[in-house]
Amino acid sequence: MTQTKQNLSIQLADILAARERVRSSIYYSPCPHSQMLSALTGQQIYLKLENLQMTGSFKERGALNRIALLTPEQAARGVVAASAGNHAQGVAYHAAKRGIRAIIVMPLPTPLVKVTATRNFGAEVLLHGANYDEACEEATRICAAENMTFIHPFDDPMVMAGQGTVGLELLEQVPQLEAVVVAIGGGGLIGGIACAIKESRPGVRVIGVQTSRLPSMVRAIEQHHPVTIDPAMTIADGISVRRAGEATFPVVEQYVDEIVTVDEDEIASSILVLLEREKTLAEGAGATALAALLQHKTSLKGAHTAVLVGGGNIDVTLLSRIIERGLVQDGRMIRLRIHLLDKPGALAELTELIADYRVNIVDTLYNRAYYGVNLGDTTIDITLETRGKEQVEELLAALTAEGYKHSRVL
Repeated sequence: MTQTKQNLSIQLADILAARERVRSSIYYSPCPHSQMLSALTGQQIYLKLENLQMTGSFKERGALNRIALLTPEQAARGVVAASAGNHAQGVAYHAAKRGIRAIIVMPLPTPLVKVTATRNFGAEVLLHGANYDEACEEATRICAAENMTFIHPFDDPMVMAGQGTVGLELLEQVPQLEAVVVAIGGGGLIGGIACAIKESRPGVRVIGVQTSRLPSMVRAIEQHHPVTIDPAMTIADGISVRRAGEATFPVVEQYVDEIVTVDEDEIASSILVLLEREKTLAEGAGATALAALLQHKTSLKGAHTAVLVGGGNIDVTLLSRIIERGLVQDGRMIRLRIHLLDKPGALAELTELIADYRVNIVDTLYNRAYYGVNLGDTTIDITLETRGKEQVEELLAALTAEGYKHSRVL
């Protein structure tokens, strides 16, 4: 049964109070209209650029609101947090500004850019565990041992209220707002935003998006209570949460209209679209909301829709892989295995055909001993850059017409 508003962990008043606490220290991030993304999605798209916050993510809103509520005794003892990166940086930055000791436990696979940034903001960083859950267990142990205050990344009403200040800003920045699309991990961000928006303007639809590899909130909604799902790796590490929050779940169940999922390739493609079309850098979790609209996963049609770009803290090596993966997904990079006669001039004839279709060769690899190659034949794996899937199909048809045996290398 859906919770009554009186039983929820936060109310609109909590979010309004949070805004007054954080107003002087949090960037009022822009929310520009995107003509290009509007054309691609069939909506009127407004991008809420929380990747422009000081720590590169919306997470510092909730962290600051919770820190601001510490008693003098709690502040003197310090704070502990567990995080894959963005919450860590928010806690580290705002604790350091107030002279509060902060210990952050981060999972071992955390991107180096997030570990380094957290240390640079002034926190003591400990790497522990294979995932957030194991890091959280260690953070809880430290908190008890040293009598510090634990600041949860999402399952804390005052953290959720801090994140909800995004919703208040959206209502001001987009007067004609009809829908908001937000990525979901543990539910703190969407819970806060949904409460702020639904209690202020109930007609605005709130839609959540999760990675299909870790649909913890989807499973919670299906079973009407949080459940723990199996671990999985995802490029959207900022929302890789195996269990919805106990405090956040009832708020999400009460206010969120729809939750959809997107896969890894769709997230990668969304990162690439933001980078190429909007000149905006987003991490995996930061591009997840837009991915749902680009792939037409939601029920929205032609709405004035705000999309949260929640963070931009992405490791450059991962970014390079994501760009390559996105190019493959969009058909702008392809690898073909082509059989050739092993004779002089065979490669020249093939490359001339490829050049005729204005396709660029990136890499080649010859093989004479594998893949069932006959004596006197060879295979060549060719990586190609194209303008897209239509040009690929034209090239494949031409290769077939010229008698080349070929296949895609996946």
